[in-house]
Amino acid sequence: MALAAAGQPAFLGPPRQLTHGGQNAEAYWSPDGKRLIFQSTRDEGQCDQIYIMNSDGSDAHRVSNGKGRTTCGYFLPDGHHILYASTHEAGDACPPPADRSKGYVWAVYPSYDIYVAADDGTIQRKLTDAPGYDAEATVNFRTGKVVYTSMASGDLDLWSMKTDGTRKRQLTRTLGYDGGAVYSRDGKHLVWRANHPESPAGQKAYRDLLADNLTTPMKMELYVADGDGSHARQITNFGCASFAPTFTPDGSQILFSTNKLHCDSRDFELFLINLDGTGLRQVTSFGGFTSFPEFSPDGKTLVFASSLNASGRYEFNIFTAEWRGE
Repeated sequence: MALAAAGQPAFLGPPRQLTHGGQNAEAYWSPDGKRLIFQSTRDEGQCDQIYIMNSDGSDAHRVSNGKGRTTCGYFLPDGHHILYASTHEAGDACPPPADRSKGYVWAVYPSYDIYVAADDGTIQRKLTDAPGYDAEATVNFRTGKVVYTSMASGDLDLWSMKTDGTRKRQLTRTLGYDGGAVYSRDGKHLVWRANHPESPAGQKAYRDLLADNLTTPMKMELYVADGDGSHARQITNFGCASFAPTFTPDGSQILFSTNKLHCDSRDFELFLINLDGTGLRQVTSFGGFTSFPEFSPDGKTLVFASSLNASGRYEFNIFTAEWRGE
C-alpha cells in the first residue's frame, strides 16, 4: 500500500503546545469544544492521573482523586460529567509497572474499573465490576453509548454499555486483544486496534501473557465494524503497531497513529486511511512520537499528543492544530 505522491497537502496548521513537561496523553474534547480531558504523569506523581484544562491550555487541574493509576478520561454528552478507568479501589499506590523481562509489554491491570464523576472529580458511580481489566472507554456524544475493553468474557474484548453502566453487550469474540475503540459521530461504525494471533504458538504466547495480566502492543492492526460490532473487517496489514484511530468528522476516513515507517520503533506519525483500507496518506512528519488524535466537535481543530519540542525522551505534550484537510 503506497503513500500519496510527493506534494501531499499540508493537513495541519502550525501546532500549538498546550502542556509543558511530564507525560501527557490521550486528550479528548468536551462536547462544546471548550475543554479537554487528558491523562498525565507530572510533578510528584508516579503514574497517570486525569486532568481537565481549557482548550487553550489554561486552568489545567487534576480531577481524579490522586490514588492508584488512571487512564482514558472522556466527557459524557452533558459536558458536566466524565468517565475514566482507575485502580484506586485496589490501593492508594500506583500498581507495579509491567514486567519488561517478558519483552515490551503493557500491563492490563485487573484492578482497573470504569467510574463516572462530576467534572470537578467527585466520583458518582462505578460502571463496571466484572473480575479483571475494564478500561479504554470512549463515548458517542450523539447516542450516549460507551465502548470499552473488558476481560468480562475471559479475553480482552470490546463491550458497549449506557453511561449508567446498564445494557452491557459484548461486541467482539475473536481470540486476542481488542481495544482503543471509538464510534463514528453518527454511531453507525466502530474502529479499533487489535492483535488477533492466528498460529497456535502465537495464541499460546498471547494466553500466557494474559495470564500474567500483560499484552504486547507492537503488532496491532486496525479493524472497522458496524456500531454493534457486526461485519468486522481488518483495514491495515502493516505488521507493525497501528493504534489510536479516530473517524474524520464526516465518517469517511480514519486518522490514526502508526510506526509503519520504522516498524518496531517508537517513532509514530499520523496517517489517514479510507474505511476500506485504501488511500493511505501521511499527515504528520514531526519525528519521534505523535499519537492520540481527535477532531474538535466543530471539526476545525485537531488535538494530539507528541514528543515534538520535548526536552527528554519520556516527555510528551498535548498540542492542537487547525485541521486543513485536503
